[in-house]
Amino acid sequence: MPTFVRTDKCDGCKGQDKTACMYICPHDLMKLDMDGSETGHAMKSYNQEPEQCWECYSCIKICPQNAIEARPYADIVPLGASVQPLRGTDSIMWTIKFRNGTMKRFKFPIRTTPEGSIDPYGGKPKADLSKIAEPGFFNHNEQNGYRAGDPSELICK
Repeated sequence: MPTFVRTDKCDGCKGQDKTACMYICPHDLMKLDMDGSETGHAMKSYNQEPEQCWECYSCIKICPQNAIEARPYADIVPLGASVQPLRGTDSIMWTIKFRNGTMKRFKFPIRTTPEGSIDPYGGKPKADLSKIAEPGFFNHNEQNGYRAGDPSELICK
């Protein structure tokens, strides 16, 4: 189900041009109502197209005020229950509230690395296009509908 903003908690990321939820939303759905003309709440974020929400929880995790929540589907979170993440610097804690009032918390480490710090080809040999027609390199026998690869058909930069 889509996300929604609790206007009593949202501070519009202290009046910045772009809020944290606007920055992180992969579908660009979060919007800041600067003057209150769209929602009646000035300097508050809101989900401008809830039906388009991917339910990725990115905005919920990044919100510094914990002002964004999601309405989960009933088969995952029964009516009256809730799931809320709280992101720290090195971990994320999920708080699960059950319908009977029971509460559980799960803490998981955040495994992100600095941007550009990973070498995706590190330790791997350089590609050798002269071997592409050899057995085991993208070629199968003709009877299965495949044919030997042709290096000239590859897109090379």
